[in-house]
Amino acid sequence: MPKLKTHKGAQSRFHITGSGKIMRTKGGKSHLRRRKSSRSKRLFDETIPLHPHDRIRVRRLLPYGVK
Repeated sequence: MPKLKTHKGAQSRFHITGSGKIMRTKGGKSHLRRRKSSRSKRLFDETIPLHPHDRIRVRRLLPYGVK
């Protein structure tokens, strides 16, 4: 069976923890940040786990990264 290709866009947007969770960063952090409060800007820096429904789709894009 041939090797599966990793989707490079998904590889840069998601990372896999040691326990197998897929983590993502929050959107909306690239511009228009000056008017946002300091608290909301700090919340953009966190990574949060992917929703279970999206996990099924991302698992297909990252064949070797997910347990």
